[in-house]
Amino acid sequence: MSEIKYIFVTGGVTSSLGKGIIAASLAKLLQAQKFKVTIQKFDPYINVDPGTLNPYEHGECFVTDDGAETDLDLGHYERFLNVNTSQANNVTTGRVYQSVIEKERNGEFLGKTVQVIPHITNEIKQRMRLLGESGEYDIVITEIGGTVGDIESLPYIESVRQMIWDLGRENTLVIHLTLIPFLAASGELKTKPTQHSVKTLMESGISADIIVCRTEHELTEDLREKIALFCNVKREAVVQSIDVETIYDVPLKMSEEGLDRVVLEKLNLKPRQILNLDNWNKFLNRFKNPKNKIRIGLVGKYVELQDSYKSILESLIHAGAENETEIEVVSLHSEYIDLDNAEKNLNLLNGMIVAPGFGERGIEGKITAINYARRNNIPFFGICLGMQMAVIEYARNEVGLTDANSTEMEPDCKVPVIDLMESQKKIIKKGGTMRLGAWDCNLRAQTNAANAYSIKSISERHRHRYEFNNDYLDQIFDEDFVVAGTNPETGLVEIIEYKNHPWFVGVQFHPEYKSTVSNPHPLFKAFVKASLALKLNN
Repeated sequence: MSEIKYIFVTGGVTSSLGKGIIAASLAKLLQAQKFKVTIQKFDPYINVDPGTLNPYEHGECFVTDDGAETDLDLGHYERFLNVNTSQANNVTTGRVYQSVIEKERNGEFLGKTVQVIPHITNEIKQRMRLLGESGEYDIVITEIGGTVGDIESLPYIESVRQMIWDLGRENTLVIHLTLIPFLAASGELKTKPTQHSVKTLMESGISADIIVCRTEHELTEDLREKIALFCNVKREAVVQSIDVETIYDVPLKMSEEGLDRVVLEKLNLKPRQILNLDNWNKFLNRFKNPKNKIRIGLVGKYVELQDSYKSILESLIHAGAENETEIEVVSLHSEYIDLDNAEKNLNLLNGMIVAPGFGERGIEGKITAINYARRNNIPFFGICLGMQMAVIEYARNEVGLTDANSTEMEPDCKVPVIDLMESQKKIIKKGGTMRLGAWDCNLRAQTNAANAYSIKSISERHRHRYEFNNDYLDQIFDEDFVVAGTNPETGLVEIIEYKNHPWFVGVQFHPEYKSTVSNPHPLFKAFVKASLALKLNN
């Protein structure tokens, strides 16, 4: 069997340059040449996982089939590659230290003094090699979070240095992503930050094989030669990553720059087929040449930071392209929606998504928005908390249960139509204790959900503590308001629908986690189609 190849992606100068997108784009190019590729993310923060982080801190928390709460970059990996990730694809400093400390408490180090080197770095290396040792992949791409020089990143950079030594240069490759800033005052692109970043990497014992330069302006040939000279790489290993219209353009730009070609040459690999991005190009063509345009309201609590709802926004892009429709997303902060301004804020929408979230802030605004959508026949899609609020809205305004609420918002409410899961009531720890990962759902025939999926049983990813209280099944659901999907084992209400409406669906799960470029999610496609029909028929 041939050796597994390991590619490490590091960053310098500043965070948020797009290491995840570069890693995903390279993986897509290699996958399109018949290599089996996976990507993993190593995050230097001490949280065990992002599950307890506020979305304002770190963007959305992405959930995998096996119930891992992970970094949002794993969403990019899945959307680009159409391959599921898992617990093994995201590792944090918190998880590394937690594992090492547990081993120390169990006496596994035989009384030795436990140190960063070798114990922490050995743990990191073991996790870096885990996916490669599965035998499923030819190439493992590892993204190192943060920037070179950060105190938090030092153990990871040292682990990369050791991995190169352990596996050999012929089986490893380092890509360093850096910034080439443009100084408006002098009208120049400056390479000095890149030089210093590469120097810092070298001081840690690592020489970058490829420099990817993030820039707002085209790099001249002279600049590329200068970067190559000062950063100790060949000219063809200086790759420009210029700002583009959409992240889905990045693989094509990286292909034009020859990133995949340089990578394969350095790893002594030959393409297994001619690069085939036909389906990717078809998607981009539909996305960039829409025949229609609609306005979708995204009602949420964290709308100031787009990364809070990253997977929802990307799912709308996938579904919009499938329907050859441009989608203008109108972000609406639920805290500022009330009966007095609902008409003004919502009447021009062609569709509405009420997003997930936790806590009581902005809840009444979500309920008001849902009521407006239901009464005014605006296609509605409620996700997780959005579905729960749709149940409360109907219970209050149609069933007459005016005290209906969730015990998450009002612990002692008189009509707890949404309640804490029974299995959660004795749990004190917050991290990793929700209903997480893939759960089955049986669909009710002749519903919007069943029509969208075209199958009887599905599996979707979850992330919640509270769910519909089945004690109220008979009181709330009727001929118009129906349960359209149920978990076969627990009886959990997974999907609700209001039938006297063009398209009104709420789901307890998170469909946005499973939408990819190759397979846009059925519910998002159906929702966009219904929203487009509303516009065209008015």
